[in-house]
Amino acid sequence: MGLLKEFKEFAVKGNVVDLAVAVIIGGAFGKIVSSFVNDIIMPPLGVLLGGVDFKDLALTIREAYTTDAGVDMPAVVLSYGNFIQNVVDFLIIAFVIFMAIKGMNSLKKKKEEAPAPPPAPPKSEVLLEEIRDLLKNK
Repeated sequence: MGLLKEFKEFAVKGNVVDLAVAVIIGGAFGKIVSSFVNDIIMPPLGVLLGGVDFKDLALTIREAYTTDAGVDMPAVVLSYGNFIQNVVDFLIIAFVIFMAIKGMNSLKKKKEEAPAPPPAPPKSEVLLEEIRDLLKNK
């Protein structure tokens, strides 16, 4: 029973819940970035490169064929275009995360640099200053 209790305490810790939220948001963010790369970045890049679609880039090592026994053998293909696409996706994701962290660090630094307001003087000091001012005015 102790093991179950320990697991329950571990599973409901803030870090585990934060990690779960991060994984879910990361998955959704990955879809957004993939769409951005596939639908916004790659088409103009393909036009600049002469109408090449990266996903179509492949090297056929062996063509498809049918054996003497009538078995269809598929072609062996290195789809290096998909690899290029994934590298571009990674670079964009890494850059966006870098900019987000840089922005957060900048905000954190500004918050640390902002001087804290001076603490209010104790009430006794305020009363003594008022008495001093009254004596000066006499």
